[in-house]
Amino acid sequence: MPEIVQRHKILSFYGVTTTTTSGGTATTTTTYHRMKYFTGLSQSKNPQEYSRKYVDEPTQRTDVTGFAPEISYGFDKHRNDPVLTDIVKITNEELYGADAVREIINVDTATGEAYKRPYTVSPGSEGDDANIYKYSGSFKANGDQIKGTAASQDDWATVSFSAET
Repeated sequence: MPEIVQRHKILSFYGVTTTTTSGGTATTTTTYHRMKYFTGLSQSKNPQEYSRKYVDEPTQRTDVTGFAPEISYGFDKHRNDPVLTDIVKITNEELYGADAVREIINVDTATGEAYKRPYTVSPGSEGDDANIYKYSGSFKANGDQIKGTAASQDDWATVSFSAET
């Protein structure tokens, strides 16, 4: 019998990069943290289409020639969360270009199937609630999607990703 998939079983993980220096040597690591406290993470594929009508046919033809995926987001601001802290920094400091690109991994926690892609953090609005400070915007695709598997050693607080070969 088919099994319905509950929304909270499909989780997203945001790559937070940190650089530490020891003995004059810098080490950069990226940790994929679960995206908590989000009130919305809605994906749109935004297909790019080529449409035309041939004079000898009664209907128009349309082909999908590409995609411009994006994830609309909204979250309640919380302190001491590495993902939210990074997005707020991008928003407040008005970072752009490579400074605003982060990787997101979307994972089906029941199967481990995962998709990783770089996205540009594109802030929208902030502070539009009288009770809780909120942020919204979108993550816009900034590269190719990689299919793979994800695993967690800490009950889905963070993940590791292995690309499919």
